Amino acid sequence: MSSTEMALTDPEAHVDAIRMTWNAWPRTKMESSKCVIPLAATIAPLRHHPTIPTIPYAPLRCRTCPSILNPFSRVDFNALIWICNFCFQRNHFPQHYSGINETNLPAELYQQYTTVNYDITSHNPQNHESATATCVYLFVLDTCMIEEELDYAKSALKRAIGMLPECAMVGFVSFGTQVQVHELGFTEMSKVYVFRGGKDVSKDQVLEQLGLGVSGGMKRSGPGQNVVGSGINRFLLPASECECTLDMLLDELRTDQWPVSPGNRALRCTGVALSVAAGLLKGCLAGTCARIIALVGGPCTEGPGVIVSKDQSDPVRSHKDLVKDAVPLFKKAVHFYQELATQLVSQGHILDVFASALDQVGVAEMKVAIEKTGGLVVLSESFGHSVFKDSFKRVLDSGEQSLGLCYSGTLEINCSKEIKIQGVIGPCTSLEKKGPSVANTVIGQGNTTAWKMCGLDKSTSLTVFFDISSSDKADSAMNVNPQLYIQFLTSYRSPDGQTRLRVTTVTRRWVDSTLGTEELVQGFDQETASVVMARLTSLKMEQEEGFDATRWLDRNLIRLCSKFGDYRKDDPTSFMLNPCFSLFPQFMFNLRRSQFVQVFNNSPDETAYFRLLLNKESITNAAVMIQPSLISYSFNSPPVPALLDVQSISSDHILLLDSYFSVVIFHGMTIAQWRNLGYQNGQEHQAFAQLLQAPQDDAHVIIHERFPAPRLVVCDQHGSQARFLLAKLNPSATYNNAHEMAAGTDVIFTDDVSLQIFFEHLQKLAVQSS
Repeated sequence: MSSTEMALTDPEAHVDAIRMTWNAWPRTKMESSKCVIPLAATIAPLRHHPTIPTIPYAPLRCRTCPSILNPFSRVDFNALIWICNFCFQRNHFPQHYSGINETNLPAELYQQYTTVNYDITSHNPQNHESATATCVYLFVLDTCMIEEELDYAKSALKRAIGMLPECAMVGFVSFGTQVQVHELGFTEMSKVYVFRGGKDVSKDQVLEQLGLGVSGGMKRSGPGQNVVGSGINRFLLPASECECTLDMLLDELRTDQWPVSPGNRALRCTGVALSVAAGLLKGCLAGTCARIIALVGGPCTEGPGVIVSKDQSDPVRSHKDLVKDAVPLFKKAVHFYQELATQLVSQGHILDVFASALDQVGVAEMKVAIEKTGGLVVLSESFGHSVFKDSFKRVLDSGEQSLGLCYSGTLEINCSKEIKIQGVIGPCTSLEKKGPSVANTVIGQGNTTAWKMCGLDKSTSLTVFFDISSSDKADSAMNVNPQLYIQFLTSYRSPDGQTRLRVTTVTRRWVDSTLGTEELVQGFDQETASVVMARLTSLKMEQEEGFDATRWLDRNLIRLCSKFGDYRKDDPTSFMLNPCFSLFPQFMFNLRRSQFVQVFNNSPDETAYFRLLLNKESITNAAVMIQPSLISYSFNSPPVPALLDVQSISSDHILLLDSYFSVVIFHGMTIAQWRNLGYQNGQEHQAFAQLLQAPQDDAHVIIHERFPAPRLVVCDQHGSQARFLLAKLNPSATYNNAHEMAAGTDVIFTDDVSLQIFFEHLQKLAVQSS
């Protein structure tokens, strides 16, 4: 089976964990622009597959380009030479390859091993010495909360310390109006270093004040000796040594005692607290894996990073304010977090934010630091809510539900000479590595062929955008070699300290779309294209002032249907789409209505949260964010998928909606009445009890497997929380056409067009001669 066929059969489970918008590529830049949907690939660098071999020796690199020996390299076994499939350089095999032949191949030359793992630790003494290095967890706790909320947060932290490996290093910082760095190594009494909340502090000032500067006796230990310098271990101790100290410290910790005037917000210096935490981690050995885990319960109102004034009469910024450019604090805060992101990336450390509040806390401003460091983010209403508690537990879980957190990652991409890299959207930072494969156009993190990922996990997914060189020289090269090649090199450190390199090499076929589009059409991946368009739209909405997302999506969809549809000019009734494109308009319809485009229904914090997860998750998960799945449960049949339409609502059915961020169990009116009467408790109604339980069981499976944990909403037809379902359904029945619908059909009170009307307009515009 060809790589293209394999990618199309079960793309999400494919060994390479790579999906492309187009699995056949047009030959020229002009032809690719006519395809409308950009040439892009998504890669999940840590996706597990049981058939991926681990190779215990170093990879063999080409002496001209940075590519690595792979199954597509041409090999001369007699002369012991291999020819690089990227630059066509002839390379001699080293001595330890002397025994290879057609029947005795090394693993990296097997055709089925397009993805292999190299264990770098086993053959690099320096890496072997540092493999004992453990991760540092620096917890940063907001104390400007009511007593109940603070108790929830403290309980979560106590459980977290108990779940950490004994050798994991732990530190603790609390903040309110001031920042307190707690010295865990001084057990005789509580010893705290205090920083003013209204004044920015540099990383060197932090080290100096904590006594970790050169004058304070901070020393660097050699590889394999200790994970931190001799001075900083006053603040960072192994979990086994400081668990009791931290428990007592948390028991004594109270809400911030700084007086708050009536009508004012609490003084909260979130920005300074994170600066101090980053400065403290600078005292760690270079390359040490470290996470800042911040629990934030409200907006920053003091010092750098402030998002709103102390006066409660001043509202926290909204999308409307951002569009009007009427929020001077926003740009200052974003600039502050950009500087913090640069510092953390240079140190190789990660920022995780758990924001739990009814108000906004500043996730929109922190987004740049979270995303560039590959951090985690969870948004919930309370530290007592299951969304926070379940998600926080999974971060530290090392069992079956482990997120597979890895550190110190880099991604490098090698391409055939005709391909240029425009950039990457996702949790990474450009390493500014120039080369001939760098395109002039930049999308996301561009102008490079290598990216840094301070933190990554099993669900991490990156989107890479490509361009094509349109030179005559490139065209002739394509005619000689009908295949294109792309190689992804991902190095990272696993939780056990081992350094690994994953090499994935894929090939696709060049096609001349001027002679026909059949092969191009057959290689179109609708799900991937939809997610890539969603990520690109979100990026443009953030970066381009006055960008009209709905108009841009509509225009591109019309162009795509006009290019690949089958129709007679100016005859909408003749319009037909190939099955390879038939679902794409529906995805675009739901994307236009989604939280990624209709931002005015959400706060800037919520929008930033949604986009962070959209850019990071797999194609399957991101597709659910755009177009939720709906399952129907009834007495007459087993659970079946239902249309995402208001007409799927029935009084004797239960619906289970998965929109990724929330899971909704919706009981029809009759079902709800029977349940309220307690029919499920009678022996003669066991079938009804099973019907009620089935969606509950399925919902808990979804919640158990997902990070962040989605919100569970259980509601009834015509109930107030039914809006969580109705907002996601196609409004085929509204107050405008209620008289045309069958009796008993639910009506959605909206002016939004239905999918049917949307598609009628699309057909009309796609077939126009002009």
